[in-house]
Amino acid sequence: MADHKGTAVWNGDIKGSGTLSTESGALNAPYSVGSRFEGKQGTNPEELIGAAHAGCYTMYLTSVLTKHGHSVQNIKTTSTVTMNPNNGHPVIEHIHVSTEGHVTGGNITADDFQKHAEDAKENCPVSKVLSAVPKMTLEAKFVG
Repeated sequence: MADHKGTAVWNGDIKGSGTLSTESGALNAPYSVGSRFEGKQGTNPEELIGAAHAGCYTMYLTSVLTKHGHSVQNIKTTSTVTMNPNNGHPVIEHIHVSTEGHVTGGNITADDFQKHAEDAKENCPVSKVLSAVPKMTLEAKFVG
């Protein structure tokens, strides 16, 4: 078992700002209402969810492919998290996973890659946590 910590510190009212950080020190980033809803500089929780999801998904997919005798040269994944402000009651409505894999060995086909990509979408730990999101889609591109 491993515990991993993220911390948020907020200063002021809703027009204030804060920082998001990780225990490892890899992240120490500003965030605010402006960076979350208005495209201003800084990060936001949804962007970090997308990064965490893309990272977990990619590691899981790599593991599945390797276990099936394939050689992973490169996998690039983007997880796009769509949030609707919903009249002051924000809700994450959709997550779209787009992955491209350069994979060889083991006679892998595009259909095989798609099957493994779907497996990762359903079973990586972060996907499981995000299963409460009403819609999660996948676009998988195989590069032999």
